[in-house]
Amino acid sequence: MPIITNLDVMMAKRKMSLNELASKVDITLANLSILKTGKAKAIRFSTLEAICQALDCQPGDILEFAPDHTPNENT
Repeated sequence: MPIITNLDVMMAKRKMSLNELASKVDITLANLSILKTGKAKAIRFSTLEAICQALDCQPGDILEFAPDHTPNENT
């Protein structure tokens, strides 16, 4: 997937644990872990807003677009 989450990087920069962020954002540890590991298929804007407020960052600090550079088999 070309969307990469850098949630773990921002949490480390802010010295915030998964438990602390989950509490501040009011999200389950399981769902936050899915976001942190990049396994999420979607994120609600309200959740993204809460994470950005808790970490004092911008959405672009957490989400990154990295196009897949694997060669296409048809070319």
